[in-house]
Amino acid sequence: MNKIKKYSKLLLIPLLFVIIINGCEDRLGITNPPVITIPTVSSTSPANAATAVAVGSKITATFSEPMNSSTITTATFTLMQGTSFVSGTVSYTGTTATFTPSSNLASNTTYTATITTGAHDSQGSAVATNYVWNFTTAAAVVILPTVSTTDPVNTATGVALNKQISATFSVAMDATTIQNSTFSLMQGTTTITGFVSYSIRTATFTAASNLAPNTLYTATITTGAKDLSGNALANNYVWSFTTGASAVITPPTVISTDPVNLATGVALNKQIIASFSKIMDASTITTATFTLIQGTTFVAGTVSYAGITATFAPSSNLIPNTLYTATITTGAKDLAGNTLASNFVWSFTTAATPYTVTLSSIPALGGTATGGGTFNSGSSVTVTAAPNAGYTFTNWTENGIAVSATANYQFTISGNRTLVANFSAVVVQYTVTLSSNPLLGGIVTQSGSGPYNSGSSVTVTATPNAGYTFTNWKENGIAVPAANASYTFTISGNRVLEANFTAVAPTQYTVTLTSNPLLGGTATQSGNGTYNSGSSVTVTATPNAGYTFTNWTENGIAVSTNSNYQFNIIQNRSLVANFSTSVSQYTVSLSSNPLIGGTTSGGGSFNSGALVTVTATPNSGYTFTSWTEGVTIASSNANYTFTITSNKILVANFTASGPSGPAGVNLGSAGNFAVLAGSGVSNTGVTTHIYGDVGSFPTATINGLLAGNVTGILYTTADPIVGAAKNDLTTAYNDAQGRSLNAISLPGQLGGLTLAPGLYVNSSSTGISGTGSNAILTLDAGGNANAVWIFKTGSTLVTDAGTSIVLAGGAQWSNIYWSVGTSATLGTNSTFYGNILADQAITLTTGAKLYGRALTRIAAVTLDSGIIDKR
Repeated sequence: MNKIKKYSKLLLIPLLFVIIINGCEDRLGITNPPVITIPTVSSTSPANAATAVAVGSKITATFSEPMNSSTITTATFTLMQGTSFVSGTVSYTGTTATFTPSSNLASNTTYTATITTGAHDSQGSAVATNYVWNFTTAAAVVILPTVSTTDPVNTATGVALNKQISATFSVAMDATTIQNSTFSLMQGTTTITGFVSYSIRTATFTAASNLAPNTLYTATITTGAKDLSGNALANNYVWSFTTGASAVITPPTVISTDPVNLATGVALNKQIIASFSKIMDASTITTATFTLIQGTTFVAGTVSYAGITATFAPSSNLIPNTLYTATITTGAKDLAGNTLASNFVWSFTTAATPYTVTLSSIPALGGTATGGGTFNSGSSVTVTAAPNAGYTFTNWTENGIAVSATANYQFTISGNRTLVANFSAVVVQYTVTLSSNPLLGGIVTQSGSGPYNSGSSVTVTATPNAGYTFTNWKENGIAVPAANASYTFTISGNRVLEANFTAVAPTQYTVTLTSNPLLGGTATQSGNGTYNSGSSVTVTATPNAGYTFTNWTENGIAVSTNSNYQFNIIQNRSLVANFSTSVSQYTVSLSSNPLIGGTTSGGGSFNSGALVTVTATPNSGYTFTSWTEGVTIASSNANYTFTITSNKILVANFTASGPSGPAGVNLGSAGNFAVLAGSGVSNTGVTTHIYGDVGSFPTATINGLLAGNVTGILYTTADPIVGAAKNDLTTAYNDAQGRSLNAISLPGQLGGLTLAPGLYVNSSSTGISGTGSNAILTLDAGGNANAVWIFKTGSTLVTDAGTSIVLAGGAQWSNIYWSVGTSATLGTNSTFYGNILADQAITLTTGAKLYGRALTRIAAVTLDSGIIDKR
């Protein structure tokens, strides 16, 4: 006890000393600096260079201290196989980060895991350098196939003489390896003739005739039989059995169907399947013995047979939401000629109309979108967006409109959907701060404005001012090794760099001046002719009377057009001040009337008294008339030469020379309408747009066309304005149908033709068909913008899909008239020009474009996702 007291007193003395010192530090304002701890990776799983790692493993890294979980992401914790990033998710708990791959890793493959310097602890300190480790996954396990059961079993007795011999495998086999060479039946040394089939892991040997009674047989499956991976049996599988006294007659039965009886929601493209209790005579499995009926109507299709399964494939998709009845008749027989005891009948109902969900990712490397496909109307559908490493999910959009911000987007389908999963890159950014020492020593620049993405290449440049040289770059007072004035590095953190410069003794240069010509003027400079390197020098050129300053040149090269030329000198300079005698100049401005009539050349600036020639060149379909200046005709010669004494503004006048065709058709107030009908307007496309008024009279029904589809007035009632327009349309139609002067015969196929203005007549039907150049009708005005075409048909006007009209030579759609005796139809995605005046209906199929008007007297105008533009 005394020893304890003694030692306690000895320990008390240094303890009091520490307390006193700490108290003094507090009173003197002395504080200990904060301790900055850099986080490290203390352990990983799998460990570095680990082998035989399970393909379903999660990858973990444990840190030396707690980390900021917001910095532990797929951007800072990555897994790569070669140069490819592995898709997965990252989580963080305690001091451990976990990377979970989206799917099992590949067998016998090396992977590289990385924790980047973007990972920070709770104080903001980053991992000093990227932490990288490797591991290799285990090799794939090979499991050989085996024979699990046989029928008859080994050493069985009393086996029926017509018995089919079968063997069932442990896994699915390659059917091409199950044949007579790998599955045999022998009686003693004699091979039994028969054929081999394979279905659903079971191989069956069917003898060509009944086996002998009371006889021992041996069956063998050889090592030539292989599974779907190419793995063979380890050894031949052999078993024996003994037959009985007679055959067993067992009628065949249907043991299963697909779809099953009373099934609902059956796919419209479903093939109907029936499986039998034994192998059947394929010649008896036909469309006569395997039928499908809807009501009392037989469904067309083909029948096939393989193994023990018969398949009915309908020639076309089945009708949605409809009851069908399938029948296997007693005409179906097994190999012994035994028939079904009775017809086998079952029914099923098809699914409602299916819809498709189409998915894509933007950008394509940003992640994956899954869950698309075909679904029945009203089904619940869930689509999933999974971002790749370095990306985050943003939203789902459809036609550019956001529909969900949830990666797992669930909805009830009522129509086709085209969805885009949008992803955003996750990027860590850093800044570069630059300074000069001394400030006057030089300037510093960087290759971008910053901030910079982690891993980017950055170049900083130090440029010394006159009288200085570059010394080095420093960071935190320490010289950056091997860093030139132009220093390039890969950024992985914020940088603060200082460019250091050293003053040098100034170099001196001279400036020599001369005048050209000597009498043209004087050249002076701001100093005595000798200057320190980098100094600012100003030279001045003063022209004498009758001269003007032109420019400064050096070695024959112009360096400035300013008479007061200022520069910083960095070498000897020999400058010439050039002067020119004063001469008045005038300009010649040219234009064409009309603009499309022709071109002009020869205008510009000229010295007073110069001889000038201007040229007018008419375009095709025009002739030159005259040159005019104001209202005065200056010349009727296309090549006009004159001596210039003042500014001139000349106009080249041209006259159209192309054919004009017949007089146009007066549409009256019907011309205000892009669409005018007699018994209504019907639209089925949401993208349809009409530029111009729309109306129908006397039946004013407008179906599927909203105000947003029309740039103009949409008349939805039998308005008198529409009635008046219909009267004007009838007048115009009768006018066009009554034209006959100078009529030209119009062929039935217009594709591949080029037609000049005129009246074209066909007593029956006409249209545009064909492909390539044969799908194009060209209307050439020959340069006459007022040219007119009238096409008069006794019956229909029809254009095929993808056909078009091309306007050439200044042709205008407003001068083209199609007078149709009955109805007009424009094909899918076709392009058409002109005013259609139809007696009956006008139809624009999907995507058709009409630059003109659709005007019908009696029937309706029908539209589908097209454009009519009368602007």
